[in-house]
Amino acid sequence: VEGIKAATLPGPGFYYKMYNTYYTADKMMDDSGKNISAADLDLTVYANVHRFIWGTGAKVLGADLIVDAIIPLVYTDISINTPGGRVEENSFNLGDINLEPAVLSWHRNTFDAAAGIGFFAPTGKYDAADPSSAGKDMWTTMLTLGGTLYFDEEKTWTASILARYETHTEKNDTKIKPGDEFHFEWGIGKTLMKLIDVGVSGYCQWQITDDSGDGVSYDKSVHDRVFAAGPEIDIFIPQIMSAVSLKCQKEFGAVDRSEGYVANLSLTKIF
Repeated sequence: VEGIKAATLPGPGFYYKMYNTYYTADKMMDDSGKNISAADLDLTVYANVHRFIWGTGAKVLGADLIVDAIIPLVYTDISINTPGGRVEENSFNLGDINLEPAVLSWHRNTFDAAAGIGFFAPTGKYDAADPSSAGKDMWTTMLTLGGTLYFDEEKTWTASILARYETHTEKNDTKIKPGDEFHFEWGIGKTLMKLIDVGVSGYCQWQITDDSGDGVSYDKSVHDRVFAAGPEIDIFIPQIMSAVSLKCQKEFGAVDRSEGYVANLSLTKIF
């Protein structure tokens, strides 16, 4: 959801960011990337996510030290055919809270860079029989590394990648430990009038290792993946020290998961 200049992080100060993410899909892809038409998927997800960011002002290895917390509220409405019959569920609940106790942000003339560590806590409600559950019933450790390159002295042309590696604990309910995941966001943009960024952004996600645990009763060698791309516009409003970002992306190349569309409206306030 970061998009253009994804790896360019703020300096000292306090920031509040609200993400409004809408996802919809009517395709469930199999292990070869073909739509399972018999599944007759109808999926809608809306996430209202609140992020609190503190640039501490401290320096570590020449970088600004940042800490942040993310609190998601998630609504999910899903209908899908399963071997056991048609499942129709919906819920609105607190999701899994993310804490990043250490994020480092470097700023140079030709590039910005970022690195950090974060944790997802199983704070969201979870029911193994309810696919609309907001929680995941597991702890996740997330490592982050990325950079933004500037291609001209005025820093108007940019390319950015923000990569993450996730590893999970075993789910208590199902006794399944999901495989590790690697994913990254990317963006290519142009700054206009020093206040507007326009461009293209997207994401790529792969499962890297097999699922494991006593609850695995399926072919664990099947790893999910998905890609997405679409247009983005970001506007900074200096009079109120705020920014608005809108991006719309289409997923493609999905395997062993849903494939759909995502739109994200983000609002940022600088204090």
